[in-house]
Amino acid sequence: MATATVKLNNREASKKNFSKEIAFFETSFIEVNQEKMLSHASAEYGVRESGVLSLDGFGYYSRNIDYLVAKHGRLKGNMIYLDGNVTFKEKEGGIYKAEHAVYNQKSEILHIPSSFTAFHNRDIFHGQALEYHAKTKEVNCSQIDAVFYTTKK
Repeated sequence: MATATVKLNNREASKKNFSKEIAFFETSFIEVNQEKMLSHASAEYGVRESGVLSLDGFGYYSRNIDYLVAKHGRLKGNMIYLDGNVTFKEKEGGIYKAEHAVYNQKSEILHIPSSFTAFHNRDIFHGQALEYHAKTKEVNCSQIDAVFYTTKK
């Protein structure tokens, strides 16, 4: 025989507003126009809450980016906020690694506000901040420590 005790009172039940709109596993998002694919994003897990899409196991590529991956990504409007083991590979082969980055899909500018390591062929760069313009393939860095390999003449 089992018994249960229940306490009753006149208190109003709490009114929590849940803002989770959708949750999903292993999903791809493909942005297209009438002519071609513009970009492709994927995630192992994601949730959209209050208009912000949060993604774990994030991956992204477009016509100007070979790949952009991170442990966590947040999409808000045209901005992608990346955290944890961020790796970016440009179409020309350069690879950039950092813990944090922000990518603006509209302007196609990747901003790394933290320390980073970049690899171009055999050249290795370490720096404190980086801005990469995907349209023009221009890179601006600050506080660089680099090892360059040059050809003998």
